[in-house]
Amino acid sequence: MSDKICAYTDSIKELLLEKDKAYGSSFRQPLRVFSKAEPIDGLLVRLDDKLSRIKNGGINSKTEDTVDDIIGYLILLQILLKDEKDEETNI
Repeated sequence: MSDKICAYTDSIKELLLEKDKAYGSSFRQPLRVFSKAEPIDGLLVRLDDKLSRIKNGGINSKTEDTVDDIIGYLILLQILLKDEKDEETNI
């Protein structure tokens, strides 16, 4: 089982690194053309969208990537929350 956990978490890590390479740190510094939401709020909206997709379509072969996206967004959310906490303690 530990091999499967390592393989899966590695695949999520690769997904996040690929998206970071393609989009830069857009989760941390959004473009803000239309939305003026703060980065954490933007991630929460993305999570809501992904959860809505699962609620409406269930979990199946068409939504498997949605589950991976949710896991990735939760990791990014944790990073932003930790960064925010670190900034507060350094003030």
